[in-house]
Amino acid sequence: MSDAYDIDDESGRRKATFGQVAKYLWKHWSSQPLKLALFGAFFLFAIAADLAFPFASARLVEALAAGPTAEGTREAAFGYGVVAFVAFIFYVSRNIGVRFWLPYAANNMERIVSNGFRDVQRFSSDWHADNFAGATVRRVSRAMNAYDQISDTLVWYMLPAMGVLIGVTVLTFIQWPLIGLFTGGTIALFLLSAYLFGRYLIAGAVRRYIKADTEIGAALADAVTSNATVKAFGAEEREQKRFDAVVSVWRVEAINTWTLWTNSWILQNMLLFILQAGLLGLVLLEWSKGRATAGDAVFAITSFLLVSGYLRTLGENVQNLQKGIADIEDVVGYDLEQAGVVDRPSAPAFNAGAGGIAFDKVSFGYKNASEALYSDFSLEITPGETVALVGPTGSGKSTFVKLVQRLYDVDAGEIRIDGQDVRAVTQASLRQSLALVPQDPSLFHRSLKENISYAKPDATMDEIIDAARRARAHDFIEKLPFGYDTEVGERGVKLSGGERQRVALARAFLAGAPILILDEATSSLDVETEREVQAAMAELKRGRTTIVIAHRLSTIREADRILVFNQGRIVEQGKHAELISARGLYARLNAMSVGDTIADEAA
Repeated sequence: MSDAYDIDDESGRRKATFGQVAKYLWKHWSSQPLKLALFGAFFLFAIAADLAFPFASARLVEALAAGPTAEGTREAAFGYGVVAFVAFIFYVSRNIGVRFWLPYAANNMERIVSNGFRDVQRFSSDWHADNFAGATVRRVSRAMNAYDQISDTLVWYMLPAMGVLIGVTVLTFIQWPLIGLFTGGTIALFLLSAYLFGRYLIAGAVRRYIKADTEIGAALADAVTSNATVKAFGAEEREQKRFDAVVSVWRVEAINTWTLWTNSWILQNMLLFILQAGLLGLVLLEWSKGRATAGDAVFAITSFLLVSGYLRTLGENVQNLQKGIADIEDVVGYDLEQAGVVDRPSAPAFNAGAGGIAFDKVSFGYKNASEALYSDFSLEITPGETVALVGPTGSGKSTFVKLVQRLYDVDAGEIRIDGQDVRAVTQASLRQSLALVPQDPSLFHRSLKENISYAKPDATMDEIIDAARRARAHDFIEKLPFGYDTEVGERGVKLSGGERQRVALARAFLAGAPILILDEATSSLDVETEREVQAAMAELKRGRTTIVIAHRLSTIREADRILVFNQGRIVEQGKHAELISARGLYARLNAMSVGDTIADEAA
C-alpha cells in the first residue's frame, strides 16, 4: 500500500508516503509505553477469552447431549459455568483495558493537534501566502480525529480480528486439517480482496474525497472572513453559487467513494456465504463419517459466527483505516516539511541594543522571481535615526522591512542589527525587539486588553492603560460597553480603521522595542484621526530607530533621511529639501503628488 500515498497533490507539496505515516503514528503510539503495555495485557486477555468461547460452547453441548443424568447435569452446569466465565473475562478485560486506553488516546490526540499547530506556525510567510487558512485549519483539526479513527480501527477491530481469525484457523486445522485449510484459504481470499480493492480501486477515490472536503473548509473560510467585501458588492448570491459548486464536487466524490465501498462489500459478502456454506458442509461430512460429535458441530458453528462477525466489519474497517490515513497524511507532511526560515542549532537570543541596522552586500530574490530584487545591497541606519522609504511600487521597500524582521533569509551577504547577524539569533527574540505598526492592523477576536497586551503578556492593567493613553486609544475604549474587556471581533471588525490603528500603536508602546517599523500607518485615515495617530507616532518614535514606509509628505518630511528605492536599489537619499533640489526620482514623485500623498509610480 506504500506507493498509494507517494504522490504530488495539485499544490505541489509532497504527500507523505504510507511508511512515513506509519512511522509518525508509531512515534505517538510508543510515547506512553506503560499505558500501552497495560492496555495490551488486558487486550490479549480479551482475545484469548474470545478464542476460548467456541471450546466452552462445545463442552456445554456435549454435556447436554449426554442426557439428564446426574453426571450429565454436573457436566452441563460446569459447561455453563465455563461459558459464563469466559464471557465475564472477555468483558472485564475489555472494560479495564479501555480505562488505560482513554487517557492514552486523548494524550496522543492532544499532542498531534498541538504539534500540527506548531508546524504551521514555524512555516514561512510564503507558505502561508500559498495556502488557504481555512484548508490548513481543516487539515490540522481533522488529523486529530484521523488518529483516533486509525487507532480505534486497528486496536478494537483489525488486530482482534486478525488474532481471532488466525487462532480459529490454527485450532480448526489441528482438529480437522481439511476444514482448517478451507477456513484459512477463504479468510485469506477475503483479506486479499479487501487489500486489492483498497489499494487499486478505492485509494484514489478516498483521496479525491478528502481533497474535496478540504476545499469546503477553504471556500467557507475565504467567504466568511471576507464577508464585509461580499456585502459591499451585494455578492451574497454569487458567493452562494461559488460555494455550492465546491460542495457539488464533494457530493460527486462522496457518492463515487461510497459506491465503491458498497461494491467491495458485495464480493466480501459472497466470500462470507462461501465460508458459511463450506464450513457447515464439511462439518456435516465429518459428522456423517463419525469423525465429529454434536459438540464439534457447535464448535464449528460458533467459530464461524465469531469469524464472520469480525470479517463483516473487517472490509469496512479497512476503508476506515484508509480514510484515516488520507486524513492524517497532510499533517504528517507538515511534520516532515522543512520550514523556509529556521533557527540555527543552539542559536542565542538577540541582545537588544540601541537599534543600529546594517545591510552588508545583501543579495535576495523571491523564489518565483526571474531575477534577484537586491544585488550587493549595502546600507547603514544609525541608532535613533528615523528613515523614510519611498519609491515606485515593487521597488523593494516592503522587502527591506521583511528582511529586517527575518521573514526571509538573504541569499548572500549579511543583515546585522546591533552588530548581530539576524540569522545567528533566534527569530522570536529578534522580532520581540521590533515593534511593527502595519497599514491594516489585524487584531485577534479577543478583548482589547488581550490585544494591547499581546506585545507584553505579563503587563499590568496600569501598563496597558498607560500604553492606550499614549496611543490616544484610552478615550474611545472607555466609551465602549465593556471597556478594555470588549471583544473586537475577527480581525478587529468591530472597530474603525483609526481605532484599530491606535490599538496597534498601544501594542508598540507596550512592547518598548528599540526598533519601530511604521508601514503606511496613516495612509487610510481621515484627517482628524490622522492628526491623533501622528501625534502618538511622534511620541512613540522618540529614542527609537524608526523605519517608515509612507506616502504622506507630512510624515516623510520629518524623517532624518529619505531613502528612494527603485528596482531594488537606493537611487537617492537625503532630506526632503535636498532631494527636491536634486531633481531626481524623488522630485518627480513629489511633483506627481496629490494633496499630501506622494505618488508611488515613476513618470
